[in-house]
Amino acid sequence: MGADVDRVTEAVLTASRLLVAVSARSLNEVRDSLTLPQFRTLAVLSSRGPLRLTRLAEHLGVNPSTAMRMAERLTATGMLTRSANPENRRESMLGLTEAGHAVVDQVTARRRHEISGIVGRMAPGHRARLVEALEAFSAAGGEPPSGPDSVPTTWR
Repeated sequence: MGADVDRVTEAVLTASRLLVAVSARSLNEVRDSLTLPQFRTLAVLSSRGPLRLTRLAEHLGVNPSTAMRMAERLTATGMLTRSANPENRRESMLGLTEAGHAVVDQVTARRRHEISGIVGRMAPGHRARLVEALEAFSAAGGEPPSGPDSVPTTWR
């Protein structure tokens, strides 16, 4: 690893502090009913569609028992559904309810508004390079693209 990797790492860490702050502010309206890890669970299911518990745990970077507890809480709040896996009836599939989708949409809209303001203050040339760099960064980290057309409508 070279100095360029260190420089990029520092820049990403700095940007991530800003993005964490934006994320925390975007959760203000739902803070009483939702934690950041619970929102991440909803966001993963929103972007990837219904998942088996073990796959959800992998995407969240937690053990299955932690994912199960989170899923139980979110099911109790009406944001998550659990159904039998059509390929293996012994497994459950976890997916979002309309209420879960609504929360993700609400929080994402707030986040999008704040990020749009920040990006709007950047020079146009920097914006284009930022898009390219962030798309490569997200792809390298295994994160699917976001945006209005990134989630197939069949998942909703």
